[in-house]
Amino acid sequence: MRATILGSGSCVPSLKRGSSGILIEAAGKKILVDVGLGTLHKLLQLGITYSDIDILCCTHFHPDHTCELAPFLFACKYAEEKRKKDLLIIGGEGFTSFFSSLSGIYQGWLSPEIFQLEVRELAGSSYSSGGVDITAAHVKHSPESVAFRFSEGGKSVVFSGDTGYCPEIVKFARGSDLLILECSSPNIFETDAHLNPASAGKIAVEAGCKKLLLTHFYPICGQYDIASECAEIFKGELVLAEDLMVVEVG
Repeated sequence: MRATILGSGSCVPSLKRGSSGILIEAAGKKILVDVGLGTLHKLLQLGITYSDIDILCCTHFHPDHTCELAPFLFACKYAEEKRKKDLLIIGGEGFTSFFSSLSGIYQGWLSPEIFQLEVRELAGSSYSSGGVDITAAHVKHSPESVAFRFSEGGKSVVFSGDTGYCPEIVKFARGSDLLILECSSPNIFETDAHLNPASAGKIAVEAGCKKLLLTHFYPICGQYDIASECAEIFKGELVLAEDLMVVEVG
């Protein structure tokens, strides 16, 4: 099982960090989590195309997490090498309505012709596919926001998406081998809708994760020692995400 950070940044354009995107590889499947700005380009740098993705998961509807969903599907339909295998897209509550509205804006340009597209809502429930279990849980950000847990062979990766501190993410992440938490700002800033190093560290301690990976950095994070701020709370293995970073699990 492997997690590759495609975008470790936020909604603010950055030459160093793309917007949210993570590739989970497990049981022979490629699962794309979020499709923020730069995601498709980063996949190409790994030698992966729109046709290679088996499942696409969206944590919530904000543009820095979904803005390349339409280009992804447009390429699947109109590129010289058209996508042929079926695709499952998973989101939280209200995702089917969001996707229908997005498709309506682009008329029929996103509708596949030679493969089947399934859109599914997953919140507080799970989905299994070929040895990988995908579970989603509500988190504290926007009404539709969910975290995802990916499990294979007794190993698990949890990605919070965007969230503030909440009991739900602590419970959901409990015992995870790799916990990927957003960390939007240094400790001098606090908000209910995002995490900083201290609140992320608190979640990691309470969840008892084996390794903590922080991501979703706003540019101001580069002016602070984010690792040291988090390490004041969390004493375990800590990694700060960089674009194209690969983390092996198990």
